[in-house]
Amino acid sequence: MELIKDLFLVAGRIVTILPLLLFLTLYMGKRSVGELPVFDFLAILTMGAVVGADIADPKIEHIPTIVAMILIAFLQKTIAKSKIKHRKIEKMVTFEPTIVMENGMFLPDNLKKIQYSIDNMLGLLREKEIFDIKDIQLAIIEGNGKLSIVKKPEKTNVKIEDLQIPKKGVEAAFPLVVEGVIYEEVLEFLQLDRSWVMQQLHTQHIFSLNDVFFASINKRKELHVCKRHYSLKHTPPFFH
Repeated sequence: MELIKDLFLVAGRIVTILPLLLFLTLYMGKRSVGELPVFDFLAILTMGAVVGADIADPKIEHIPTIVAMILIAFLQKTIAKSKIKHRKIEKMVTFEPTIVMENGMFLPDNLKKIQYSIDNMLGLLREKEIFDIKDIQLAIIEGNGKLSIVKKPEKTNVKIEDLQIPKKGVEAAFPLVVEGVIYEEVLEFLQLDRSWVMQQLHTQHIFSLNDVFFASINKRKELHVCKRHYSLKHTPPFFH
């Protein structure tokens, strides 16, 4: 009997709590999940935990759960409105944009600061249909974690029919050196060896693999190198 009572109690809570959750989510405002600011993400995460505990454990009082949900939604809405009126509040509860690439070069210190790896960056660039980092003039990780890029002028899109020239395919550049480690598979694919890599690095006044943060190579065997200690001398003023 006790089990049946608990099952009916859980069913009743689901019927009452989910419509309330839907209403409060709509009240909190429309946002893409991938674009949630930090505070909004925490508010939704906390509300989900509260609702989950209420449904899963019949011993938890139902009314305090409802009050907690309403208070969380009200606090989130208040913060959201305050961010619109006061930029200082927005800067306190969200991340600032971070420049991670400039003129085809990674900025290792900035990547380390936001805890992004080279693999993270290469994946984000491929999503932007960028397969050679030399094409990048500027790359910025926004506060929501998405990547914004500015291509070099000669790499920006134009209408092929306007220029009346045949369209060329996109040439991919393969990661060859990542944080001082050579990918031997890439060397084998391009029929090269380590001595060739070191010779190319020497021409760029790099004498140790440990000084290489990232290097890529295309099928024409053109090597593009990002030094480990490369940094911007003058950071452009990008904000929210």
